Amino acid sequence: MTLGVRRWETLADSVQGVGKRRNQDWYDCRGTGSGTDPLILAVADGHGSAVHARSAVGARFAVDRFLELAAAFGRAALDCHEPGRLVRLMTYARDDFPRALVHEWRREALGHWDRHRPVVEEAAREPRPEEKLVLYGTTLIGAVLTPWLFVAWQLGDGDLAVVEHDGALSRPLAPAVEELGDETESLCGREAWRAMRMHWAPLFEEARAPRLVVLSTDGLSKSFASADGYREFVMGLAGRLAEEGGAGVRKVLPEWLAQASRYSGDDTTLAAALRPGEAPATADAPAPVSDSAPVADASAAAGPDGALEHPGATDARTPPDPADGDVDKERKTET
Repeated sequence: MTLGVRRWETLADSVQGVGKRRNQDWYDCRGTGSGTDPLILAVADGHGSAVHARSAVGARFAVDRFLELAAAFGRAALDCHEPGRLVRLMTYARDDFPRALVHEWRREALGHWDRHRPVVEEAAREPRPEEKLVLYGTTLIGAVLTPWLFVAWQLGDGDLAVVEHDGALSRPLAPAVEELGDETESLCGREAWRAMRMHWAPLFEEARAPRLVVLSTDGLSKSFASADGYREFVMGLAGRLAEEGGAGVRKVLPEWLAQASRYSGDDTTLAAALRPGEAPATADAPAPVSDSAPVADASAAAGPDGALEHPGATDARTPPDPADGDVDKERKTET
């Protein structure tokens, strides 16, 4: 199998929630997407409450450990076209990778606790490991892109959105039932690896690679009146990237995220990868709208001239059905 070496273009940023003492999110993007240098994207959202007082540290540990393990996984996929290799890789990604990631995160968090023990009375009981880990609670979304494979994992809330090769938008890791309120799965949970969802998509043809992959914490999606608003934001982002390129969008991305954060009240983080040389198709998708904002009442956020710099629309409509997990032989999502 011979595929051209892709060099994906990435953009990412994060803004602190209004009224928050610090940003509990963390993110990173590394690699080019080649066989020897896989592209890795990750975002994490520390829980932030007093019970999770060190969650900002936990979010960084989650991203750092994911990048390390995912890079090794991506390089192992270099020979995935050999007989039986793809099946073994999928089994590892589904069963072993989540366990390894949770193990490494726990080790990192417990090591940090030992190095930074809180000041307590001498007679105080030593907290159990599970109690220590709660301090570092965080969600995580991560993805690996190579010329042959696209794999993503998610634990907890947040969003993975994919503009597919044909321009269709999907949210392959959306839960069957949306989580209510602020409750979410967490790396600090007991047997957290069991709650991790996986998206598996071999790329047997160059043309079937996704055009745009977007990872974001829930501070972005919560700023919209409905799931449709978030979907339109992603399609608007794809359109703006096609029109202006990564450099132009990268300049205004912090402003978009800050605007979303003002309405969600939460830290807001986005990391995205655009396949080069391909303009995302928008003919069958909502066109990018530069005068709308991620709010139920867009007029409330309008500037002096009534215009807003934002890529997506926000009409409140019935949310689309979440992904049901049905797959074909080439594309699979595990929960």
